[in-house]
Amino acid sequence: MPLVLLCGFPCSGKSRRAVQLRSHLEAAGRKALVVEPSLGAERSAVYADSQKEKELWGTLKAEVERKVNKEDVVILDYLNYIKSYRYELFCLIKHARTPHCLIHCETAVDICSAWNLEREPESQYSQEVFDGLVMRFESPDSRNRWDSPLFTVQKDDTLPFQAICDAIFHRKAPPPNQSTQNQPLSSTNFLYELDKVTQDMLMAILNAQKTSLPGDRIVLPGATEKIELSHNLSMAELRKLRRQFITYTKLHPTENIGHIANMFVQYLNKSTH
Repeated sequence: MPLVLLCGFPCSGKSRRAVQLRSHLEAAGRKALVVEPSLGAERSAVYADSQKEKELWGTLKAEVERKVNKEDVVILDYLNYIKSYRYELFCLIKHARTPHCLIHCETAVDICSAWNLEREPESQYSQEVFDGLVMRFESPDSRNRWDSPLFTVQKDDTLPFQAICDAIFHRKAPPPNQSTQNQPLSSTNFLYELDKVTQDMLMAILNAQKTSLPGDRIVLPGATEKIELSHNLSMAELRKLRRQFITYTKLHPTENIGHIANMFVQYLNKSTH
């Protein structure tokens, strides 16, 4: 069943909206599950460390993937402030063939800050972490498939329950594309091409970085799309991204081997910005 994403600044009222939506759905006879991080006093420490934050995101994403099924509505009560994270979830629901929607709690920063200070000390964000999360927030845009349907609510608004239900219950799921269609992994040709194409592209990136500047658009072998790197990537970083891409692609193979190069470019562009 559908996935509902909450999105907004820290302390913008997302958990309150998640509870309201779950209560409405349960009153209507629907089963709703809320997925949320359990951070407590570790809240600031996690968001101050990029590696810990990535691990948290991986845990939440895996939990969503486990709970998306044919009967329950899954509500992800999280910041969801990075567009690449929202895109990853969009790919997940396409593979699961279920609708989704995004609820943006658009609460003013000063109000969020005040609500943060009203929390118990162990549940507060430090001011430095709070400011950093606000600064890095990437606002959703309904023109993006992964941010649509988008419902924006102010702090005193009532959730548009009927519109949300129409979006998740009466709308067709986005069709799976070739990058989310399963294919038997017994195809040694597919695995060989996946390994070879990505390795060749890594070497091309390393060579291109010797003569290019951050922000330049780089043409890679086999790809029609160009990669735009915000900074030079080390061999260690590239190998890590390649491993992650291969792991993901083995789970969500493409039927068209010729798409691997463009998929890798898209993955790199999302992961390095």
